[in-house]
Amino acid sequence: MGMGTADDLADVLIVGAGPTGLVLACDLARRGAAVRIVDRSCAPPRTSRAKGPNARSLEILDDLGVAEEVLAAGSAPLPMLKYRHRLPVAETDPWADSAPSPDAPYARGRLIAQWRLEEILRDRLAGYGIRVELGREVVGLAERADRQQADGRQVDVTFAEGRTERVRYVVGCDGAHSSVRKLLGIGFAGTTAEDQVMVCGDVDLAEGALDRTRWHQWFDEDGAVMLCPIPGTRTGWWFQAGPERDGRGRPLTPTADGFRRLLARHTALPGRALTRAELLSTYRVNVRMADRFRAGRVFLAGDAAHVHAVAGGLGMNTGIQDAFNLGWKLGLVLAGRAGAELLDTYEEERLPVAARTLDLTSERLRATLEAIRRPGGGLDAAITPDTTGLGVGYRWSSLARDRAGASQRPGGGSPDIPQRPGDDSTDTSRQPGDDSTGIPQAGDRAPDAPCVDAATGARTRLHRVFAGPRTTVLGFGPGSEAALREVAAAYGDVEVRTCRVYASYEGGARSGPGAAVVDDEGHAAAAYGTGAFGDTGTGAVVVVRPDHHLGLCAPADDGRSVHAYLRRLHGSERFSGIGGRRP
Repeated sequence: MGMGTADDLADVLIVGAGPTGLVLACDLARRGAAVRIVDRSCAPPRTSRAKGPNARSLEILDDLGVAEEVLAAGSAPLPMLKYRHRLPVAETDPWADSAPSPDAPYARGRLIAQWRLEEILRDRLAGYGIRVELGREVVGLAERADRQQADGRQVDVTFAEGRTERVRYVVGCDGAHSSVRKLLGIGFAGTTAEDQVMVCGDVDLAEGALDRTRWHQWFDEDGAVMLCPIPGTRTGWWFQAGPERDGRGRPLTPTADGFRRLLARHTALPGRALTRAELLSTYRVNVRMADRFRAGRVFLAGDAAHVHAVAGGLGMNTGIQDAFNLGWKLGLVLAGRAGAELLDTYEEERLPVAARTLDLTSERLRATLEAIRRPGGGLDAAITPDTTGLGVGYRWSSLARDRAGASQRPGGGSPDIPQRPGDDSTDTSRQPGDDSTGIPQAGDRAPDAPCVDAATGARTRLHRVFAGPRTTVLGFGPGSEAALREVAAAYGDVEVRTCRVYASYEGGARSGPGAAVVDDEGHAAAAYGTGAFGDTGTGAVVVVRPDHHLGLCAPADDGRSVHAYLRRLHGSERFSGIGGRRP
């Protein structure tokens, strides 16, 4: 049996090469981590499955440098054409009122086959010299002491072929039936609704059989068929339907002929219009979540950690956002720039988000099932502002700091954290971004804003400034310049970048460390509410985490808080003079 040596010890082994695993691998690779990614499939899957990234996931893909390719390969979400008894009865475009705004340039998600999204991410990963190791199934995990490692621990990973290899960390991104989760003995509590069943597959329809600019939905009293065109194909469609049933009412196994019968029963198309059907599966509504997202040096992300109703399209997207939360934390710890306790914040932040997502999708499913009982009802009932992902934040997190250094916990007591599904002890209806002032708080997603590069005069936006594996410190107002200089001297531009945000009325030379942008239309100041930081006019300093969430918002003269927060993320700085003295 082979065993990896200390010299070839990988930093992170990712198990599962779906969107969650690939996003995590790309994020770690650009941070210089020695990352490997394995998948038990012998070839990349060609299933279309998830219908695409939502608005927040597009921001993450933009940060990773692949958003333009995803946009080109996909299509905008389509209007929904609803039928009853084979006749069209209503058309709805749930995204009709969605438009880009200064703080959120992606107003809606994108339709793209999952295999195509994975292909784009694999190509990006290959650019870092990393390829998915196919046909490798993990069958054993054991954490043990290792005197050769500075932190004294490692994980032995055993594969089905009998080889055991050593790595520093493992992340299970291997789906709802996760081998990693089962090997850890982590519970996956929840429910399976045996009566809520759907058959799915990728099909081809005869060319011209249906208008490919619509998502067609037939809902009758005795069943349903839904057909959505797959972008990038000429005749390919996502097929979803209520199943055929036997004489005792039990769902039948999906077959191509069964799909043809369903098509003929509910639509005006003949069964022969369906020319190909593959990747057939039966879907049952599962609402389950892992008891914990971490066991020592092994983490769970995506469907391995949580599964829920498909309503709202949040499955793949929640996994992508898990990966983006975990990647920068692992990167900093592996680089020795943060203590291992930073990794505790992954579960602290993402488990409550998963719990609320389970509640949200269950509610959207209930609303959809109610809507389709009436002619004209359809899947648009599942689409709400919640499903964009833009409102998700972590105000309860220990990484969300006010200027005094305390966590942003309402009333100074227990954090306002969504609980597990069905737990009524906390109001889970509260949105992470809710605030009567409209000003983002620590923990919230950092707003975007169009602006001008002060050096080149080219148009840019704040999320472009944030892009890449670094923390960003924004300075608003002349009083912020001293704090920015001290941050730059302390951390350089490798781990922490600084960016002075000039108002359009600020004249004079624009100089200093780091980047500089001109808020020529005032959108950045409006988005960050920089006028709310006291009456001194000194300005504000905002620390933006590498995953686009606000860590700290403080007056520009409060260098002590900036110092303390950056130490939490990046360890001791080279220069200890931020704020004049250590806290």
